[in-house]
Amino acid sequence: MVGKVSERVLLREGLERTDNGMKQTSWPDVAPINQKNYYTDYMKRDDQILSLRLQAEANRDRLVQNAKDRDRALNTSIANGEVPLPDDELQGDDGAAPPTAFLDPSKIIVIHPGSQNMRIGFASDALPKTVPMALATKYPQTESEMYEALPRRQFEERTMEQQHGEEWSKKYQRMCGDLKIDMRANKRKVLPNSKDLVVNFNRRTEPEVISQHNDPLQIDWTDVKAPEGAGQAPTVFAGQQALRVPDDSNPKFKLWWPIQHGWLNEDDYPTRAHLFNDLESLLERTFRFELGLKRRADWKQYSCVLIIPDLYDKRYVELLLHLCIGLFEFSRVSFIQESVAATFGAGYTQACVVDVGAQKTSIACVEDGLCVEDSRINLKYGGRDVTETFVKMMLYDHFPYQEINLRRRYDFLLAEELKIKYCTLSQANISVQNYDFHLRAPNQPTRKYQFKCYDEVILAPMGVYDPSIFDNSTKLRGRRKLMDRSYNAYDVELPDDPTSAAQLAILALIQPSVTATAASFTGAPGEMATPSKERGQPFNFLARPDGTGTPGTSKAPSPAPDGASTPVPAPYLFGGSRDANSPGPSGTGVFPGASLDGAGLPPQRTAKSLAAERDGVLPLAPLDIAILTSIQNAARGDEKKVRELLGSIMVVGGGAKTPHFAPFLEDRLKGRRPDLAERVLVSRSAREMDEQVVVWKGASVFAKLPTNDSWVTGYEYRMLGSRVVYHKVLWQY
Repeated sequence: MVGKVSERVLLREGLERTDNGMKQTSWPDVAPINQKNYYTDYMKRDDQILSLRLQAEANRDRLVQNAKDRDRALNTSIANGEVPLPDDELQGDDGAAPPTAFLDPSKIIVIHPGSQNMRIGFASDALPKTVPMALATKYPQTESEMYEALPRRQFEERTMEQQHGEEWSKKYQRMCGDLKIDMRANKRKVLPNSKDLVVNFNRRTEPEVISQHNDPLQIDWTDVKAPEGAGQAPTVFAGQQALRVPDDSNPKFKLWWPIQHGWLNEDDYPTRAHLFNDLESLLERTFRFELGLKRRADWKQYSCVLIIPDLYDKRYVELLLHLCIGLFEFSRVSFIQESVAATFGAGYTQACVVDVGAQKTSIACVEDGLCVEDSRINLKYGGRDVTETFVKMMLYDHFPYQEINLRRRYDFLLAEELKIKYCTLSQANISVQNYDFHLRAPNQPTRKYQFKCYDEVILAPMGVYDPSIFDNSTKLRGRRKLMDRSYNAYDVELPDDPTSAAQLAILALIQPSVTATAASFTGAPGEMATPSKERGQPFNFLARPDGTGTPGTSKAPSPAPDGASTPVPAPYLFGGSRDANSPGPSGTGVFPGASLDGAGLPPQRTAKSLAAERDGVLPLAPLDIAILTSIQNAARGDEKKVRELLGSIMVVGGGAKTPHFAPFLEDRLKGRRPDLAERVLVSRSAREMDEQVVVWKGASVFAKLPTNDSWVTGYEYRMLGSRVVYHKVLWQY
């Protein structure tokens, strides 16, 4: 071993160490902290947090303005020889805040966009204005010329079974037979030849032509030509005017619906810019013509509250924020979820909100003003599907107006009118009855039809308990064609749109493979997230069907550890009965041929591929099963909370306005949970408010809260962009 060599030897051999004075790195030297005595106030003061600092500045500016106004009023009164009243200076933090522009309800716009209608109005209004979410623009063809007729059918076939398809015809006949059995069990009178009476009458019915001067309810169609002296003819119509544009107008107009099935309508639009421009034009025209805000310069004085779905797309939320602050230049914007707004409007502190809209049905449990994340469910059917199915069933029974096409505007308005007038869920109203309707088409005389119907009026609304009767073939068409899903800011391969264990259970009922978890999928719900304390099985709705209350045993060799990457079992039907398509017994929610020891598990997939597979599954489930799935995921094994939520189910939305909807749903839930039948209670909103406006009314109440930290200002949006939503909304975004 060589010993230490002296510097003299190194110098003689030319190996002496020299220093050229250059640093080893360009990074500045940081002196180490004295661990015994150091102090920092980073993020410990309110003025270091942007939102709190802006709030304090706004309060200070308001106090200054109030002082100026008070001095000005004092000087004016003295100049006029008046004795000023004593000013109450003792008003402290507990006193009422002075009225300001920010707290003025008449300066706050509340917007609830929907697939078919938009509710909009000022927070000071008692009721909102209803505006159809449609825009009509000039186009070479109308929508009835571009697309096939609705309901879809083969016009050239002879028999009704061939026109509507044998599969659908069998489902319809099965539903008719089940209804007869149910009505006989409930001691209802059922005539054996009811269908024959309906078909024979409808076949021989001829319309009666009514001249225009004898029709007092003539429709005023939109005039597409320019009025005299107005110059150029309008090229765009919005809302009710768009629905009243004649199909045979010259020039032709096409209807565009920016939102369909609760999503941005990517199927009908060719480009993303076209979709965004139509949504902007629709909102802008609504502000001008419905709210009376003609001058765009005045919009800076107004605030805006936007109602978004419980399970939303972040791209959609960011688009609305950009429109309201970046383009419309509102002073501030706030977001609220639909279910939370519904509880605000009805005055409930705890409820399971069932919102049946035109093209989507959302279910969520709300506790103390917050939505339970794992209870959110979004189903893609609603009142529009009921309308289409009702017309299809009547066509099957030889409806006298066989040429009806829901793509035509006047036929669509007629179908909605027939559904509202005749559909019901009360078996007491089911009998062969004679009805009539008036067909009013533009530039044609009015025709009066007489028809008979029997069980179509109840079977179409009952489709929410058997969604396979609806036409679901095009609801996923074009999904993600124009807009990709949102991804995490730190991991670009990790989708971060909100997820829900209840929604995953509904998807697993349709396609069990979507429950496979990825090792890096930190945004997954329930058992797929970070392991937490032990809790009950959220998807095991009932004990064994023998009624003993003992949970069913699993055939698996050993239980899976809590929080492991094993598939989450799908929900099972209640009362011990299962369909042929539903998964196996409770506790065995694994893939076919797989075992829980890890030998047969499928390979891990990325979070991106799992999200893409889930996007390819259309969420459909019977309404009563979806409600119980949501409640069980909200309760997380707590039977007391299950009973509380079953006793506070609230139905809202236009689709829930069908007569006898709530009692019928209550009977279905009692049949699913006979052990808790006495606890089930389905109610409408408080004070008999219209179900369509409950959500909007709740958002207007939320807008008038004096203390609200969820407002996003234009200054914050310019500084942080869409990231400001993470810090402002009242839930985990």
